[in-house]
Amino acid sequence: MVEGRRRAGPGVIVAVLSSCGIVAALMQTLVMPLLPALPTLLHTTATSASWVLTATLLAGAVCTPISGRLGDMYGKRRVMLCSLLLLVVGAVLSALTDSLGAMVAGRALQGCAMGAIPLGISIMRDTLPAHRLGSAMAFMSATLGVGGAIGLPLSAVLAQNADWHLLFWIAGALGAVSMAAIRFVVPESPVRAGGRFDFAGTAGLVLGLSCLLLAVSKGGDWGWTSGLTVGLLAGALLVLCGWAALEYRVRGPLVDLRVSTRRPVLLTNLTTIMVGFAMYAQALILPQLLQAPLATGYGLGQSLVLAGLWMAPSGLVMIVLSPVSARISAAHGPKTSLMLGIAIIAAGYGGAVFLMDEVWEVVLVSVVVNSGVALAYAAMPALIMRAVPVTETGAANGLNALMRSLGTAFSSAVISAVLAALAISFGGVALPSREGFTVAFLIAAGVALAGLAVASAIPAATPGDHAPERGRIRHIAVPREHAEPAEQRR
Repeated sequence: MVEGRRRAGPGVIVAVLSSCGIVAALMQTLVMPLLPALPTLLHTTATSASWVLTATLLAGAVCTPISGRLGDMYGKRRVMLCSLLLLVVGAVLSALTDSLGAMVAGRALQGCAMGAIPLGISIMRDTLPAHRLGSAMAFMSATLGVGGAIGLPLSAVLAQNADWHLLFWIAGALGAVSMAAIRFVVPESPVRAGGRFDFAGTAGLVLGLSCLLLAVSKGGDWGWTSGLTVGLLAGALLVLCGWAALEYRVRGPLVDLRVSTRRPVLLTNLTTIMVGFAMYAQALILPQLLQAPLATGYGLGQSLVLAGLWMAPSGLVMIVLSPVSARISAAHGPKTSLMLGIAIIAAGYGGAVFLMDEVWEVVLVSVVVNSGVALAYAAMPALIMRAVPVTETGAANGLNALMRSLGTAFSSAVISAVLAALAISFGGVALPSREGFTVAFLIAAGVALAGLAVASAIPAATPGDHAPERGRIRHIAVPREHAEPAEQRR
């Protein structure tokens, strides 16, 4: 019955899933060009307006592991459609309002769509033929960077030349088209984990992550030593420790920590945090360098639209390099592809210290860094899925996507604090100094090198690994307690 529903070839399925990933990733950068004007547009303060972006990032981070587990249990395609439906509802809500509260709620719903990317990767593993799987997963992994790179110039052009509500109408339309494409082209995965949904574990994870990410995201505004920030961090520590104890004891946990603490999975996820940090750092640093006034002596004087356009080639590079990463992984293993990508990221940031004086130099840095990100991101699903049972790919990819979100949150906090601490006053406005940009580049390079060291400790594949190359698995509703032995028997 599953085969009967598939009326498109593997290439079309990959194109549809990847397009949906790009649409989901667009939500992360959709409002960035609007941020300076949001206090006026929403009749609020700059601090309150920042929740329009923060809500999306928080919702995306929290929802990815939950949607992954739901997909394993009830169908990955079905949960992917629900994620996109939330995007559409949130976009329409945002398009119809000038109220801060409604806008934040709408943006949070849009952030829920981030679960579509790990779900799409898991669908690929379950349904595609083996020879298409490596390049398909690599391309799907690259959609996060592609969507972000495309979103900045697109949003800037629309915000400058049309009513800002149009951004959300377009987002809603893209989400609706994506839902239709998924509904009629992509088959449902035949793999089910079975069991009961872990509501207590979900509540603990949501509460713990919300406290942690709120403290990290807003600590710069509230003060890192303020009672609110310290209280949230302490609360996050207590809740997540209790959550971990619960997940070890409950049957059918939201996140199987026994699997997640295996050395290949644990080290890959730790590396993902550092790659996420390094990836997001350039998105924070380079646009500010491009837009800094020429009169500062180091700024490049580009407009918002031009700065976004100069960043767009990096997204195209990620599309081009995703199949290259798949070929490297096929020939030498995904660990090699991951380490090569991280090394390129570190080299890009190291070179950035000396390449800040011309627009083309900044574009080159962006392209080099994102080339490394493309190679690294494409390798991560293969490393994760070869180490987890086939019935847990959705949850495992969702957890890996969460680690990426943690990395971007830490990057935003650290890089923003550095640029603010080393700012200069120019015309009565605080701007990042050249020294601040240099220090930020060096921090990003250092984090990338730390990620390289962690990645080097990831063990090579062993005969007991659950290799993703198997593809096209045809069993349904595998009981969780029998999932791994059954996989080994095959």
